[in-house]
Amino acid sequence: MSLSVGDVAPEFSLPDQDKQVVSLTELRGAPVLLVFYPFAFSGKCTGELCQLRDELAVYTDAGVRVLAISTDPVFSLKAFRDAESLTFPLLSDFWPHGTVAQAYGAFNEKAGMAVRATFLVDAEGKVAFAEVNSPGDVREQSGWKSAVAGLAA
Repeated sequence: MSLSVGDVAPEFSLPDQDKQVVSLTELRGAPVLLVFYPFAFSGKCTGELCQLRDELAVYTDAGVRVLAISTDPVFSLKAFRDAESLTFPLLSDFWPHGTVAQAYGAFNEKAGMAVRATFLVDAEGKVAFAEVNSPGDVREQSGWKSAVAGLAA
């Protein structure tokens, strides 16, 4: 079951593409956009993350940290980040496989992958926006931007 607006966001610590551990607890005090995606290098995921890269200032100018999370290993994430010039951390929920995605209700157990889910966590650690898309559905990022604007208001 996915998280809802108002729920406390589950804490996590995951390695990024450079094997540096990123912890949600350490980011407390600032909003964080969590973008779960199935696989590095897949067409739809690449398109979504490249759009996020191109529009990153919408989030960073509002003080929002952006973290993308998949069940890919760190080595794949490093290659993906380099190939697409992504400038935000790509976190690996590889092992234990999908534990963080499961905690957020963003894991497809049968396929062993994260689903397309997005959560905006406010500065106090509560979910301010939650969206879980069906497999294969590309996300419309206008909802994320509206949620970020709502935090700033």
